[in-house]
Amino acid sequence: VPTLTIKAMGRGSYQRTRLTKYGFPRGFLMRQKQVHGFQTGDMVRAIVPTGKKAGTHTGRVAIRKTGSFNIQAEYGAVQGISHKYCTFIQRSDGYGYYVTLFSNLTGEAGRAVA
Repeated sequence: VPTLTIKAMGRGSYQRTRLTKYGFPRGFLMRQKQVHGFQTGDMVRAIVPTGKKAGTHTGRVAIRKTGSFNIQAEYGAVQGISHKYCTFIQRSDGYGYYVTLFSNLTGEAGRAVA
């Protein structure tokens, strides 16, 4: 039975610099939250016509300043997809949505695993 799983992901961070456990700066975040109209957490469908990553990829997008995005699809992450191939399915609302297959058709109660 397919089940919709919802996970709180947040809406980003105001803090522009991540810190190490000692308080020193580690990396910097972009000043803008959007690139080419997309922001991290948007649900997108990317139709890539040619190349190593050719095909249709649907999932949650993670943006980069360069316009080359990562898409977290059902089968794993696909890196380096251009913004030109992406179309919106849903804007980011702070939650991650996943469809998981769960089958408990035997009618039994849950069993303890030892």
